[in-house]
Amino acid sequence: MNRIVTFLLLLVWLPAALAQQHTQNKPVVVALKAGHLVDVVNARVLEKQVLLIEGEKIKAIGAEGSVTIPAEAKVVDLRTATVLPGLIDCHTHITSQTENYLSDKFRKSPIDLAVEAHLYAQKTLEAGFTACRDVGSMEFIDVALKKAINDGKIAGPRLSVAGHTLSATGGHADLSGFSPYLHIDNFKGVVDGADEIRKKIRWNIKYGADLIKFTATAGVLSEEESFGAPQFSAEEMKAIVDEAAMWGKKVAAHAHGAEGIKRAIQAGVSSIEHGSLLDDEGISLMKEHGTYLVPTVFAGNAVEKYGKQWNLPDKLIEKARAVNAKKRESFRQAIKAGVKIAYGTDAGVFPHGLNAADFRLLVELGMTPMQAIQSATLVASELLGQSDRLGSLQPGKYADLIAIQADPLKDIGTLESIVFVMKGGVIYKNKLQ
Repeated sequence: MNRIVTFLLLLVWLPAALAQQHTQNKPVVVALKAGHLVDVVNARVLEKQVLLIEGEKIKAIGAEGSVTIPAEAKVVDLRTATVLPGLIDCHTHITSQTENYLSDKFRKSPIDLAVEAHLYAQKTLEAGFTACRDVGSMEFIDVALKKAINDGKIAGPRLSVAGHTLSATGGHADLSGFSPYLHIDNFKGVVDGADEIRKKIRWNIKYGADLIKFTATAGVLSEEESFGAPQFSAEEMKAIVDEAAMWGKKVAAHAHGAEGIKRAIQAGVSSIEHGSLLDDEGISLMKEHGTYLVPTVFAGNAVEKYGKQWNLPDKLIEKARAVNAKKRESFRQAIKAGVKIAYGTDAGVFPHGLNAADFRLLVELGMTPMQAIQSATLVASELLGQSDRLGSLQPGKYADLIAIQADPLKDIGTLESIVFVMKGGVIYKNKLQ
């Protein structure tokens, strides 16, 4: 008798329990009403649009009245705002930040950086950057940060990370200018010759790198005499690209000088970072090979302006001043020639959260506001290899979007004042409600 009663109770309870479980597992539905929506694919602004979001992805987009809003949907009113795809920064150092030259180099351990990294990630996300490519970090802090963000433990952008930057001995990512008896005990990306290069790339990928970054030339914030001389041979650069390609990874080349830029392009890199002394031949090669330019204009200006405050050596500030004047003209020529520009800032050289400062400079140097926005959305997603998921507001893509309270096509600087941020259907910032 007891078995029969138990069986009958199960018949009553089980359907109710399954129904409750189904309800709990059902994705959250959000109906977002946008006063204006920037369609970066067709380079236009649409009025009075509704985005229907189910879970982490966009399900439908259309004019008000054309999209059916389910009864259970949470309605988000952005009718006084302009909505854009989430922005993408293709050149960040999200696990560190310049504050004091000697202290940064010699008084901070990787533990200090790891403890602070989540603050920079949150500032970046709240600035409207829902995805970033991080191009070099100590001790795989970038890999750990990415995992914590993906697991929902901390707030931050979607990250593609490079792990350790590859550098030749004495190169831009090696500690130079100091006593040979000075020894810092940490992982290093210093490599010389094809065999060391291949082993280090495999090691980087083993521990979580999504892409490979190397220093094709000297740099500004390192103590070599030059800021543009090549630091890897053409054969070494080819080895870097070939080994990365075998593992399905793209390569980003830090490159200021014209010769190093050309070697990196001919080796097959996906992007040139900085490109300060890009010449006509380099521009032609970039167009021929489909290489992206990630310009990072604001970072150089910041070094000029705040270098003394950060206690940078005078030599480094002077290098920044010299490269900045030449870089502006190179960038103008690259824009005119139609080189593919992917938005990137070098955030970490300057404070995180100021990532949108490059937009004004891109427009001043010749891009239209729409082109500047596309560089941080459509074009940037292509460089990341994620244009099927990111870069525009379309059904099937992630619900990564931002809002501002002005027209960015009239004033691109308004992108420095983000009032709403959503990533994967989750609201991380809303100053409108």
